[in-house]
Amino acid sequence: MTNPPPTAEQPSVAELRALRKTYFKPDGSVMVEALKGVELVIGKGEYVAIMGSSGSGKSTLMNVLGCLDRPTSGHYYLDGRDVGSMDDATLSDYRGRKIGFIFQAFNLIPELTIDENVAVPLFYQKVAKRDRLDRAREVLTMVGLGDRLDHRPRELSGGQQQRVAIARALVTRPVVLMADEPTGNLDSATGRAILNVFDRLNDEGMTIIMVTHDPAVSRRCKRVVRLGDGVVEFDRVQQPERPEEPAQTVGA
Repeated sequence: MTNPPPTAEQPSVAELRALRKTYFKPDGSVMVEALKGVELVIGKGEYVAIMGSSGSGKSTLMNVLGCLDRPTSGHYYLDGRDVGSMDDATLSDYRGRKIGFIFQAFNLIPELTIDENVAVPLFYQKVAKRDRLDRAREVLTMVGLGDRLDHRPRELSGGQQQRVAIARALVTRPVVLMADEPTGNLDSATGRAILNVFDRLNDEGMTIIMVTHDPAVSRRCKRVVRLGDGVVEFDRVQQPERPEEPAQTVGA
């Protein structure tokens, strides 16, 4: 079943219209058409898994959704604004305020404490040092690391490092979290614990878009979009499969 466009009660966070991404050879000839007129609307509060085999276009789609790459043609509206009309500086600032990124590799700075790591995005937004550290400590406490603030990444487990990465993505108060295989470097038990964090964030209203190749991960999401050969092959709303756990706050 194709997901209907968001209603007035569910405004769109990300909207792609006739979006194409083509890569060209140095001589100007077409090398590959990665996206071929994709139409996709993701509403506020959705939890979407983006799936597809190698070469399907899912990584290109994620890069466009994350404003890391520009479409060749078509339109991409992020939180109501057409990002294609922005210059590079404006787009970079808008991306930093609207999107929180979480990657398979945690990408933490080893020399910094975890609260300093989480505060890094706020440095680029010119937030005062005391304020950015206060906000970093707030979100670290929310993901269950309030007692590790002065630790460095090497002193943490893989699951704890991914929680730091989640906190770093949340610290800017984005409208959407974009996660690229966020449990790929974790053992199964730790991966499930991290997915519990995503579940609770979404239950609290956060929009999440997650690239995954793992059907078990996709079943945790509320909607699955599968790409193939640069087009949307499959788009279905589903009842998420989640393990039973006691009611608790994020990161408890």
